[in-house]
Amino acid sequence: MRLASFVFCACLLTPMSTFAAPLKVGFIYSGPVGDRGWSYQHNEGRLAVERAFGDRVETVYLESVGEGDEAVHAIEGLVRSGAGLIFTTSFGFMDPTLEVAARHPDVKFEHATGYKRAENVSTYSARFYEGRYILGHIAAKVSHTGVAGYIASFPIPEVVHGINAFMLGAQSVDADFQLRIIWISSWFDPRKEAEVAKLLIRQGADVLAQHTDSTAPLQIAAQQGVLGFGQASDMRVYALHTQLTSIIDNWNAYYVARTQAVLDGTWTSRDTWDGIAEGMVSMAPYANMPEEVADSARQVERLITEDRLHPFSGPFYRQDGTLAVQAGRFLDDEALLGMDWYVQGIEEALPR
Repeated sequence: MRLASFVFCACLLTPMSTFAAPLKVGFIYSGPVGDRGWSYQHNEGRLAVERAFGDRVETVYLESVGEGDEAVHAIEGLVRSGAGLIFTTSFGFMDPTLEVAARHPDVKFEHATGYKRAENVSTYSARFYEGRYILGHIAAKVSHTGVAGYIASFPIPEVVHGINAFMLGAQSVDADFQLRIIWISSWFDPRKEAEVAKLLIRQGADVLAQHTDSTAPLQIAAQQGVLGFGQASDMRVYALHTQLTSIIDNWNAYYVARTQAVLDGTWTSRDTWDGIAEGMVSMAPYANMPEEVADSARQVERLITEDRLHPFSGPFYRQDGTLAVQAGRFLDDEALLGMDWYVQGIEEALPR
């Protein structure tokens, strides 16, 4: 994922301790906490744990941790420092989490966006695709060129079904809407994200979306007078006059609840995948758009919240023209979690 050095908090150098008093809660981030996006929001969840439990817990974190052996060493370091609950917050930490967890059955692990569990490993994610459907709906409403640009990280199902949800949302407004996608093979690379944002604008995109973590694309959009969407947190401070909205990842309640479960002795391995209705996903204020567009976006959000609209409702087709879902049905979670194809209307090939 990100091949960057990781930073240990000074408190990690304390000797081994039990997690009874206080419980040490560790967090592993794939990017810097100052990215104002993905890792920033996870760190907000860590701070919520501190506020909720005071001196009953001690939290520590490692930021900008790479995949593979680097992640294994980082997670193992948290265990050896006495952490009794560890949140590993990126898809690429899945196998390293399982590897370390197998050696430490008394430690509880929570892995974000993965699908592999164990007796002491839970998984959790948010239905970001619900928000991305709303983004696509807005993009098609406000675009003058009929083209949006999308900066993508890695072709894992979470990112792929996010792109597809965006496109389906746009097609609900304009069947001929076009989406330009550029993959950068990174979650956080402000320089590359900025370069790709400029390229997409040159290719005719007048709305930018991203599934990468820095504020660079939105800042480029602001500089060039192009509309855009924030990612993972509300980034409007970087684009006061051009951010349309942003998907906000709300981890606070989940992190507090899972920490409470360890303290209570009620923690069990499980999978959680919540969305707008449960509050794990929310939308930043709708701004820099006509009020009728904002009203339309609110209506779509309300329908999703009330379970009256599913972003992957049929009928729609795969890129190759085969029927993906028939009318009156929607794509189930198993299909979403394994999605490795584009919907019809996206012209580029999906990287393999």
